[in-house]
Amino acid sequence: MIKRALAHFFSVVFHPLFISAYVMAIIIFVHPYAFAGYEHKQKVLRLLTVVLCNTFLPLFAIFLLWRLQLIKSPMLRTERDRIIPYIVAMIFYFWSAYVFKHLPDTPPLAIHFLGGAFLAVVGAWICNIYFKVSMHAIALGGATMFFCLFAFTDEYGSALYFAVSLLITGLVCTSRQILTAHTSFEIWAGIFVGLLTQYAAWEWPWLLFF
Repeated sequence: MIKRALAHFFSVVFHPLFISAYVMAIIIFVHPYAFAGYEHKQKVLRLLTVVLCNTFLPLFAIFLLWRLQLIKSPMLRTERDRIIPYIVAMIFYFWSAYVFKHLPDTPPLAIHFLGGAFLAVVGAWICNIYFKVSMHAIALGGATMFFCLFAFTDEYGSALYFAVSLLITGLVCTSRQILTAHTSFEIWAGIFVGLLTQYAAWEWPWLLFF
């Protein structure tokens, strides 16, 4: 009982639509120079932009789709239920990455991450054509790859973020299995998609075509 309660807790706290906001909060408020030229109010507005596009609007769209009976459950348990939400998420994730790229003085760190998040949704949508994949694993796999690249390429990078992201990824993916939400294959496939798309956005930014 306690194990399932903890599994639900980790699944909700580290919901895939929250991960972008968590990582961007670290980039904006913790990184010593990424947004150093910004006032506190500007930093808050940048974070709110991500929360709006990558968290609130996709969640609200899922709620509307459910109430309009276009999907059977807001939990998106089936591949069929995920088709439209993935398309909606792609639009909003693309928009947030596009906006940040064209705002003046946006650090490449933020553009790489948001671009990778957009590619991750595209990857999830492609996988969904063939099989169900874990969105939690995709989001956390992407965050783990981002912090790995951050640790090895940024002078202010720290292995601590990478280690914590690995721990959280393990906890959440185990939680998804405890709740029988996904098979091992669906989780490992999600991790692979998250790792690959974030790496692609970092190494080959021309893939982001915006």
